[in-house]
Amino acid sequence: MPLALFALTLSAFAIGTTEFVIVGLVPTIAQDLGVSLPSAGLLVSLYALGVAVGAPVLTALTGRWRRKQVLLTLMALFIGGNLLAWQAPGYDSLIVARILTGLAHGVFFSIGSTIATSLVSKEKEASAIAIMFTGLTVALVTGVPLGTWIGQEFGWRATFLIVSLLGLVAFFGSAFLLPGNLKQAEPAKLSEQLKVLTQPRLLLVYAMTAVGYGGTFVTFTYLAPILEQVSGFAASSVGLIMLVYGVSVAVGNIWGGRLADRLGPVKALYIIFSALALVLFVFTWTAGSQIGAVFTVLLWGAFAFGNVPGLQVYVVQLAEKHTPNAVDVASGLNIAAFNIGIAIGSVVGGVVVEEMSLQDTPWVGGTIVILALLLTRASGLMDKRVHRLASC
Repeated sequence: MPLALFALTLSAFAIGTTEFVIVGLVPTIAQDLGVSLPSAGLLVSLYALGVAVGAPVLTALTGRWRRKQVLLTLMALFIGGNLLAWQAPGYDSLIVARILTGLAHGVFFSIGSTIATSLVSKEKEASAIAIMFTGLTVALVTGVPLGTWIGQEFGWRATFLIVSLLGLVAFFGSAFLLPGNLKQAEPAKLSEQLKVLTQPRLLLVYAMTAVGYGGTFVTFTYLAPILEQVSGFAASSVGLIMLVYGVSVAVGNIWGGRLADRLGPVKALYIIFSALALVLFVFTWTAGSQIGAVFTVLLWGAFAFGNVPGLQVYVVQLAEKHTPNAVDVASGLNIAAFNIGIAIGSVVGGVVVEEMSLQDTPWVGGTIVILALLLTRASGLMDKRVHRLASC
């Protein structure tokens, strides 16, 4: 794999850290800025809104720009947004900073996916996307706890300063390692961009993405309290479990990419969604046992984000067939679908915890993942039908 991929991975790590680290800093920010906890929590939602809006809209608006120029501009925006958060004089300016970094996040992963695939041969596309997304998945369980600790020890502003420095390193890495003549499709016309939103095959994959990812976050959002209150671990042990879980996530992400390369995205997704749903159902019963919980969590990590490369490369493949002049836009909408899934999954998890119990979140999440499995099955049957018609 080319070194340029690792510059993309570092960028993904920095961006993933800044997205989720705010969760651990909400009480600190609320106290420091004199706002309520719900107001501080709104910073999470506004970031997701920036991602969901920025991914498709800014991807379309930058269609005529060179890919490397777009990527470097995004990283500059990301660095600027985090520096603004570092120096934010009040709540309103922090909101602006979060929206700016959210806009950069959405476009980065849509453009980054197409750049990653252009750096490797056709049979390694899913693996290339998996390597890039490893930065995001590792950030969820290593960068976030570390950033939270920094914020608690040195103030929440210090976290955003450190993330800015990470972004700066990634900026220069991309500037020096990415080739200037990256493959670029012709900019899509507005009518072609809108066609993405009316293409049933793409809409089906977006539903697979949102539902499959959302099912995971029903439980993942409340993993720490499950380990403490249901499994009986001390709070000091949870960080170590989540760190090891992060390693499992990274391995599973790479494995998922290779599986998609070898079997094709649909077959790979069918296997991963099936295993993910099964593990979540099992976790409902093993959460009450410390040994059982640890083994299940580690197994869960191997499948939780293994669907990411398959989903992203599947969107790119379908877009190349149905909307060939709007591949970047289609990719950007899938990033929006990931974040919609995160938002919906977290909300559903909150309702389950409030109306039922923490231990009910795994089987509810598993049930949602089964819906993603059914959607994947339907999409695969459509692919076979198209293939049969084409061969007649």
